[in-house]
Order: sequence, then structure tokens, then C-alpha cells
Amino acid sequence: MTGSEVPHSFRLAYVPGVTPSKWVRIWNERLPDVPLTLVAVSPGEAFGVLREGGADAGFVRLPVDRTDLSAIPLYTETTVVVIPKDHLMAATEEVSTEDLADEIVLHPLDDTLVWEQLPGRPAIERPATTADAIELVAAGIGVLVVPQSLARLHHRKDLTYRPVPDAPESRVALSWPQEETTDLVEEFIGIVRGRTVNSTRGRPPTPPQPKAKRKRPETGSGSGAQRKTASGKATGKNPRGGSGGAKAGKGGKSGKPRRRP
Repeated sequence: MTGSEVPHSFRLAYVPGVTPSKWVRIWNERLPDVPLTLVAVSPGEAFGVLREGGADAGFVRLPVDRTDLSAIPLYTETTVVVIPKDHLMAATEEVSTEDLADEIVLHPLDDTLVWEQLPGRPAIERPATTADAIELVAAGIGVLVVPQSLARLHHRKDLTYRPVPDAPESRVALSWPQEETTDLVEEFIGIVRGRTVNSTRGRPPTPPQPKAKRKRPETGSGSGAQRKTASGKATGKNPRGGSGGAKAGKGGKSGKPRRRP
């Protein structure tokens, strides 16, 4: 498929915790003739779905293998610990990884956090999914450290969560196969980046318009025009500094040459 071909629909994959509704709404407003189909995938299968053509693009969690996939990081999530509402840590505003030293910290197989060293004490077995781990927390078997969006996704009335500032963070990105950067993929990239409907990729900037020349103020009718004083009377002087008439000599005589005797 080339970039100029328009498929029947645009398929968008997304992992748990990501809410694509805002971008889907904008897509439907701008491209009403191209339906957008959502494809829910687990974190473990998201990249396989993109590589095998099961989706045109997808919201995934970093890291992404840049060998054959492109990715644009979008945002970083707050990491929280999910605990029972009657837990002692529920009385605090936030929790550190050191505070979890005596707790059984569940580590599901679909964990989205990259740990250098897991906090707390390990459970006897790893839960298969985050949803299973939530059930164990509700049963009082341990606590769970996850991105805040997953804590909200699996919300229960008997559980709460608190931020863990020194825990690893999860970053969400938009990813797609490098060899399949189609026009519709470019359209969706523009949407998630906040590009307006009137903006165009690669459009040259509008050249500046020439400024209108200002008219020079008109001068007098001639170089010998008389100037007026503050009282409105003519000065009688021409612009060259003359008095307006022939200058008289000493003693009131005119400037005529005298005869020789």
C-alpha cells in the first residue's frame, strides 16, 4: 500500500490505561469519510500487532524497538502504589520505595514498569495480569505499583492509591511501522501533536508583504516663499538670508559707484 492510497478505515491500537477518545473525536471531525477502528491490545502483543499489519498505528508504552518501528513520545505517567483503603499508607500523601520494604509487592507478568531492583518482598508467584494482581491486593495479599492510568482503569471501592515519586515512570508513545508511514498515519500524527486543521506539513512560510511607502510632506511653493513668525507676520527674508531688497550703504547712500574727479 502506498502513501497515496486511502484504505477503508484507519486502525488504531491502544494498550490498557490509554484513553484515545479525544483523538478519535478530532479524527471523526476532520476525516468523516474514513472510519477509525479501535483495536485493544495487551502491552505484550502491541508491537506484534503493528508489525503484522493488525493496526496502522498504536498507543504503546516505551521502550520501542526503533529497528523497524517509529515512535513519538507523548507523555509520562505518575507511578502509584495500589493499596487497601484501610492500609496504614493510605493516611500518607505519598509513598517511597523504602516504605514498601516490608510489603509483598506484586509483580504481574504484564508489568509496564522497568525496574532495576524491585522494592519490597516478592510474592510466591507472579500474577498473570495486572487485573489479577488487583484482585490479590483487594484480598489483602500484597500491594501493586503501576502507572496511575492502570490504577484508575482497575478502580475498586475498597482500594485506593498513593504516588511513589522515586519509582520508575511509564511513558506513552504513538508508534507505527517505519515502512508504512502513510498519509493517514501522517494525519493522525498531526492530530496527536495538536496540529490545526489549516496547517500543512512542509508548507513554506508566507513571504512578508512590502510595506507601503510613506508620503513625504509637501514643501512650500518655491524656495523664496516667505516664512511667518509666531505672530503670523511675514519676516520679509528670503531663504538665502537676504532682506528682500538691495542693502543700503553707509550714511543712507545707495550702492552706486562714485565718479572720478
